[in-house]
Amino acid sequence: MPRTPKHPPFTRRSLLRTLGGGAVLGALAGCGVPGAYVAPGDRPAADLSARDRRLTWANWPLYIDSDEKHPNRRPTLEAFEKQTGIAVDYVEEINDNDEFFGKISPALMNHQQTGRDLIVISDWMCARFVRLGWVQEMDRARQPQVAQHLDPLLRSPAFDPGRKFTVPWQSGITGIAYNRRKLGREIQRVSDLWAPGLKGRVTLLSGLDEAFALLMQGNGVDITRWTADDFHRVCDQVERHVRSGQIRRFTGNDYTKDLVSGDVLACQAYSGDVIQLQADNPDIHFVVPEEGAELWADSLMIPDRARRKANAELLVDHYYRPEVAAALASWVNYVCPVPAARDVLAAAKDRDTAALAENPLIFPDPTMRRRLAVARDITSTERLDFARRWNRIVGL
Repeated sequence: MPRTPKHPPFTRRSLLRTLGGGAVLGALAGCGVPGAYVAPGDRPAADLSARDRRLTWANWPLYIDSDEKHPNRRPTLEAFEKQTGIAVDYVEEINDNDEFFGKISPALMNHQQTGRDLIVISDWMCARFVRLGWVQEMDRARQPQVAQHLDPLLRSPAFDPGRKFTVPWQSGITGIAYNRRKLGREIQRVSDLWAPGLKGRVTLLSGLDEAFALLMQGNGVDITRWTADDFHRVCDQVERHVRSGQIRRFTGNDYTKDLVSGDVLACQAYSGDVIQLQADNPDIHFVVPEEGAELWADSLMIPDRARRKANAELLVDHYYRPEVAAALASWVNYVCPVPAARDVLAAAKDRDTAALAENPLIFPDPTMRRRLAVARDITSTERLDFARRWNRIVGL
């Protein structure tokens, strides 16, 4: 779900080197040509994968591994190209979910090709694509690695039961980050944000889809089935804390600057960001509150009318091989959607790389997993009213 460009990875870590290079990436199974995809009210879009060994993939910036000595090279992607003979045009063009939606929606509305065979967007936006019928169902028969290794916590979100249309690229947790040394105590619950000693030193995320779930969990709500009343109750609470001065401001990813500077002592935060911050400041902690936290994903989708569907399906499955998922996780440092990658990292010869296997913000431990939930998405009928109310609060 972040929602803004990713932060640079720890480029000093190169798992492909410590695990013996591309040899660890096993050979891929061959692929055939899938059945034609039928768009509602339109003619089938023929898949050209068998004779067109190419693929265009749109992703966020800095959201894939790169070579330590040659930053423009992407080892896991190059391994896929070598093993399959499929040339991948990898484009880092997604900087904002809504902006990207606006870029490709005109083509999709008219059942035209977008020029992209595979895209990565946040699950709350994926839900919109699925509801609109703008995404092709993947053929799991061609994705044995996904079928075997996808994290059970991410297998069946409300907007896409069984993950027929989407596959998580990377995942993450929206929880609370705080400066333990400057605060002088632990934060354990969402309600701790409202302690008198934190007045003016707290920030919340500004995006509706990013902020609401954690705050509902603080009220004991099951976010897999929350209601409009739950939403408005949260808004009433946040509005009071804004007017009282408890909340300093609402932020995008720039909350990291406030936390590092000490202007803010506690804030809503993404787990992947905090791993980056901890490298320079171990006093910054991340907590999954006792009431729970939201587990989210940025997911891979094949847009309607994409002409190289089988190639895209093969690439998705490539990244669910545990050794490939481990290489990716060691660079981007978000929650890995392939739990089996943990054993691969633990076996790494490089000590820093092996330590990632024990990081609960990459591989949540059993206690943390019990507190995580995937929120049901905001439906199209709810969104206008909810966004109007939330934006009024953010603008106070």
